[in-house]
Amino acid sequence: MKKLLGRTHDYLSLVRFSHTVFAMPFALAGYFIGATEPGYGFSLRTFLLVLACMVFARSAAMGFNRWADVRFDALNHRTAVREIPSGKISRRQALTFVIGSSLLFVIATAFLNRLTLILSPVALLVVLGYSYTKRFTPLCHLVLGLGLSLAPIGAYIAVTGTFAILPLIYSFIVLTWVSGFDIIYSLQDDQFDRETGLYSIPAVMSRRRALAVSIALHMLSVVMVVIAGFSGGAGWIYWTGAIIFVVMLFYQHLIVKPDDLSRVNMAFGTTNGIAGVIFGLAVVLDLLILKT
Repeated sequence: MKKLLGRTHDYLSLVRFSHTVFAMPFALAGYFIGATEPGYGFSLRTFLLVLACMVFARSAAMGFNRWADVRFDALNHRTAVREIPSGKISRRQALTFVIGSSLLFVIATAFLNRLTLILSPVALLVVLGYSYTKRFTPLCHLVLGLGLSLAPIGAYIAVTGTFAILPLIYSFIVLTWVSGFDIIYSLQDDQFDRETGLYSIPAVMSRRRALAVSIALHMLSVVMVVIAGFSGGAGWIYWTGAIIFVVMLFYQHLIVKPDDLSRVNMAFGTTNGIAGVIFGLAVVLDLLILKT
């Protein structure tokens, strides 16, 4: 039993399961936007399938990222302790895990609707393909953001089988938000990236300029949060959550400086995790309490 728990912990650590808080709240927002549309309603079956799709897709993406980057992770002192380079999980085991998670994701989409199933390979291409973008473009942060931004529109499609503007706006919020804080996170490896020929915005420009790009992306997030609120006819619960989200968004830029990266992990994980959960919860509660 102890060994089983240990292996489970290793795999949860491999995929950084705790980081699910970044995209899961927006997947739930997309689901409830669809469920509160006229002609639709809450379905426990669909809800659980959406959660399953989210977990399987993200597990596949993170597992593949660790599998693809093992050579670089082993060279980087900060990442050498990760599960594959440290030997806790072999590359073959990791790849098997990725294949299994990908298949389960596609199977789950098949139980939703035809459009979700048709788009599932596209989603996998984006979330898995991100792992190689750092080898040739500093825009890798935007590709990561794009992968997570599929959560709200994907959940909406899972419910309705159609596209709509409002969940796409939420997807753009996720795209700019995630891209912005990923730039902050990558500040830790700017020198390593230059030495190994990897690309990132901090690696191709100064830290100060990279942070300016991050701020610009987060300003776009704020604009889209406002647009989403007015487009969806949001009430006071939404706007309360939105204000907290925006405050947390810019708080991270106060605690991370070009010459002081001591609080990068706090900005990346804690601050953004709290921001995402509060905002996602506010969106859902606003829909359920004020719109139904």
